[in-house]
Amino acid sequence: MNEESEDYDKKILEDPTCYKCDCRNHCSIGKPSRELENCPIKTSPDIQKKAIELYETDDFIIKSNFAATIAKNQGSLPRLRDTIEYAKGMGFIKLGIASCAALQTETRKTAEILHHYGFEVSSVCCPTGVNKNLNVEIPEEFIQYSKMGYCFDSVSCNPVAQALLLNKAKTDMNIIIGLCVGHDVTFTHLSEAPVITLIAKDRLIRHNPSETLNIFYKELR
Repeated sequence: MNEESEDYDKKILEDPTCYKCDCRNHCSIGKPSRELENCPIKTSPDIQKKAIELYETDDFIIKSNFAATIAKNQGSLPRLRDTIEYAKGMGFIKLGIASCAALQTETRKTAEILHHYGFEVSSVCCPTGVNKNLNVEIPEEFIQYSKMGYCFDSVSCNPVAQALLLNKAKTDMNIIIGLCVGHDVTFTHLSEAPVITLIAKDRLIRHNPSETLNIFYKELR
């Protein structure tokens, strides 16, 4: 085995695999894993030291960590209320929403609740710009044709424009509601403001986390 191969194997062995460990009985109580040789507490003390340094010196992290702790200590609150408490703790005023058109009702409810708590809200739905599938290089296998051979050139999702429009609106934080897998990555990559996901798209369970939003909305009515 050559030196390059040995270095590669060593790196693989050091890569963290915390999913193999019951962290509740180890790092959660301040102890490294007994089972895993690649426990990050053992293999990367320099990273742990750097993380503590950032918690103590990075202004955004200091403020964000404090605001997140406030939200965490609120008990059994819906995720939207946690988001509200976090945004208030950060001093955010203007919130953006990047939403899927299929969750327009949930987006409207979210905006109303955010307004109720004193926030300014800007929102952009996914088909903004009316980009056609054929114009953004959608793979051929995902393009539908009629029996007569005509192409159903449907409007595609547009996470790029969603991010650019909310950047233009100068939002303090952006909230994702139901963006497709991959589109959420594109949006987050381009967003100048920090991003939080309120509702993750999951077609199998009909985006079930949104049900808590409906309960919260009814309580405010």
